[in-house]
Amino acid sequence: DQVKGVLTLQGDALCQADINLKMPRNNQLLHFAFREDKQWKLQQIQDARNHVNQAIYLLMNRDVNYQFKTGSEVLKLMDAVMLQLTRARNRLTTPATLTLPEIASSGLTKMFAPALPPDVLVNFYINLNKLCLTVYQLHVLQPSTTKNFKPAGGSVLHNPGAMFEFGNQRYEVSHVHKVECVVPWLNDALVFFTVSLQLCQQLKDKISVFSSYWNYRPY
Repeated sequence: DQVKGVLTLQGDALCQADINLKMPRNNQLLHFAFREDKQWKLQQIQDARNHVNQAIYLLMNRDVNYQFKTGSEVLKLMDAVMLQLTRARNRLTTPATLTLPEIASSGLTKMFAPALPPDVLVNFYINLNKLCLTVYQLHVLQPSTTKNFKPAGGSVLHNPGAMFEFGNQRYEVSHVHKVECVVPWLNDALVFFTVSLQLCQQLKDKISVFSSYWNYRPY
């Protein structure tokens, strides 16, 4: 009920964001949207794509008539391909841990019109097959209350009570709102990663069986 919005994701780019936020303290309704000339690139999707491209390069970087000479050569190739596919999948399943100052200094804060109020932070990230939006509402810590100040470390999601310092001012998170939406093609991508890794492992298993046969056959 506190956060509602519409996001448009095209490939690795959030090209539109229109968000309404109801402030709990006074029920004031805030509205902010991406500037028309701005897009926000999701690094997780970019990184996953780069790892997939590297896996494809490893598979295709041979002459069309190339013949593998040993089973170990195939195993080495499969290990390299599986490493890239695993890294690609992990980028979608494991969001980056960020500190609150890192979120506050992110270029994302400059994407909106009107500008975000100083007591609001936002963050977008991918978690499995979901696009997630997190909104943090802050309050300024008065000098008299900073004796128990303990800055929060890095986290995917910070909880109310987390403290941080930014721009010579100390803040505490008062409210956290998280909304998420399933992206069907991300779900497909995760399924394809699982299937492709299984196929690679099956090929490795078959090569290993034949290798042991040739190693131990009687002469």
